[in-house]
Amino acid sequence: MTEPKTHFRTCNICEAMCGLEIKHRGKEILSIKGDKNDPFSRGHICPKAVALQDFYNDKDRLKTPLRKTADGWKEISWDDALEEIATRFRGIQESHGQDAVGVYLGNPNAHNFGNAIMLPRFFKALGTNSRFSSASADQLPHHVASNYMLGAGMLIPVPDIDHTDFMLIIGGNPIVSNGSLMTAPGVGKRLKAIQERGGKVVVVDPRRTETAKKADQHLFIKPEADALLMLALAHTLFDENRVNTGHLTPMIEGLDQLAEAVKAYSPETVADACGIDAQTIRQLARDMADAKSAVCYSRMGASTQSFGGLCQWLNNTLNILTGNFDRRGGAMFPQPAFDLLQGRKGKISSYGRYESRVRKLPFYNSEFPVATLAEEILTPGDGQIRAMITIAGNPVLSSPGGTGLDEAFESLDFMVSVDIYLNETTRHADIILPATTGLEVSHFDVFFNSFAVRNTAKFSEPMFEKTADQKHDWEILRDLSLHLTGREDDGITPEMMLDGGLKQSIYADQGMSLEQLKANPHGVDLGPLQPCLEERIQTEDGKLHIAPQLYLDDLKRLNEFALADGTGDYPFAMISRRLPRSHNTWTQNSHRLVKGKDPCTLQINPDDAQKLGLEDGQTAVVSSPVGHVRLPVELDEDMFAGVVSIPQGWGHNREDTAMNVAKTQPGVSMNDVTDSQRVDALTGNAAFNGTRVTVARG
Repeated sequence: MTEPKTHFRTCNICEAMCGLEIKHRGKEILSIKGDKNDPFSRGHICPKAVALQDFYNDKDRLKTPLRKTADGWKEISWDDALEEIATRFRGIQESHGQDAVGVYLGNPNAHNFGNAIMLPRFFKALGTNSRFSSASADQLPHHVASNYMLGAGMLIPVPDIDHTDFMLIIGGNPIVSNGSLMTAPGVGKRLKAIQERGGKVVVVDPRRTETAKKADQHLFIKPEADALLMLALAHTLFDENRVNTGHLTPMIEGLDQLAEAVKAYSPETVADACGIDAQTIRQLARDMADAKSAVCYSRMGASTQSFGGLCQWLNNTLNILTGNFDRRGGAMFPQPAFDLLQGRKGKISSYGRYESRVRKLPFYNSEFPVATLAEEILTPGDGQIRAMITIAGNPVLSSPGGTGLDEAFESLDFMVSVDIYLNETTRHADIILPATTGLEVSHFDVFFNSFAVRNTAKFSEPMFEKTADQKHDWEILRDLSLHLTGREDDGITPEMMLDGGLKQSIYADQGMSLEQLKANPHGVDLGPLQPCLEERIQTEDGKLHIAPQLYLDDLKRLNEFALADGTGDYPFAMISRRLPRSHNTWTQNSHRLVKGKDPCTLQINPDDAQKLGLEDGQTAVVSSPVGHVRLPVELDEDMFAGVVSIPQGWGHNREDTAMNVAKTQPGVSMNDVTDSQRVDALTGNAAFNGTRVTVARG
């Protein structure tokens, strides 16, 4: 019997970048544990990482290209598949225009080293502006704020959680997510360390989350009122002469305009709309201003709502006004070894360059909002999308108004999916191209080092070699590009492009290169976050714009919301939640992550349930203007009255004979009741949270 081997790599299921130690004998995986020598994660691991072996061994995983026929799915060769795709796409574009072919990118692309590097080449070859991704169902407000305030959508401030003395968390649950646009494995220990050094953690959320239960203070807030709260906090800072912009004062433009804009939002004015009393709001502002260092961090609850753009702008302003922007213990800027801002200064931004054809939603970060995708396919006229390629995504479950996308994809002239599973989205494809999985690929975190709470770098070699008839995702994109353009392969690989970027980084004088990272399989520690905004800011004038006009103009819409009753025929506000053993839709393909008691429940306050005659475990029907779902009731005193919660990423239990995914998987898709018409008008980001619903006995 051969001796076991040990492989070190970074988990690429979520953005925490946990280092793994995997022991295996041949193709048999013996154990997956946290790598205690990883300088970033330091041995932390969550349940999802252990499931990497399940995706590798999954009997339902696709390994050969498939073509849909009248007699079902049939295997097809790579050459035939690629040639047919290129011919069909080009024919549709020649007849209906370049934008008649659409692209959707799912969340796993952000965790895929090869795709992150090679997708721009594919976009250029395909030549379409009809691009969509999961970013506009998640984080677009962060990027828009950074673009207009700092000059670049990827220049995202992250909490210096390891050095702060006061952390205000609004609409985030980092103990479960391990951060999310704050890449921070082992958040629980990091938050506890704040408290152990005499600091304070405050959570504002309509649900007493796992993070809130560990915090020093939790404040219930009404869904979608977060921007009002943050405006009142900013008002208090100005009103009580607590504004201190510190070393950034010479860089800041628009401070007077901001001061004028927040005058109307006193804590007393917004208290009823927020559900938080005025004195508590004022004290929260004082606590943040008086702390030795402080940071405000807001995430999904604040981003995926009707005022996500305002929330992320105001999140930044609070950190600036308290002197905690680009400062130790505040909101800081990573300096990654592979810098996505390298050579970008002076380039023209794509923000706001176009509007979507049907609803006139903004084009941000080189894509249109996914909330408008279905209508762009279903609405006839010039520019109508007639063909699609989805890459590692299942928007029928993960995007708003999933049933509408079901209809839209079925109507396409031609559809392609790059995916390892036959699922609710890929079942509509004419051709499916399967790629290798996490353990068969090399990995470097192209994106999440830019959001990390410490500067590190790590490259992971493939653990298993792919077979001769398999292709990596980036090879599929490369070969599609070559078939579309008729060009010869120039031989450039993601590793070559990574090595070039590393050698041009600020760490070049330390010998930074791909070779150095390969020689350090646990990773390389590049040190804590440092003040660097003066060097990294990307605005043309080098100024920090604290009050961009588009945000000031959007306050009118917020004011109308604050004055409205908002209930009508749908008395409950629905919010989403994340589960420790789940990440988007595809992790439900691991039995170890979904086994046990069904976690896909409707959480509801016991008093609300009693009024409706609902009991724990009983089936409830949740309805909105666009659909309904049935799921078990979970009575939960941690829910704010008038608010209900359904987890995201579920819904594989649909009845459909065309699918081969396990139909025993529990749960419903909350996006069968979310409305694609509900978006943050400023950014176009989907507004899942705050969806108005009714709840009744099922």
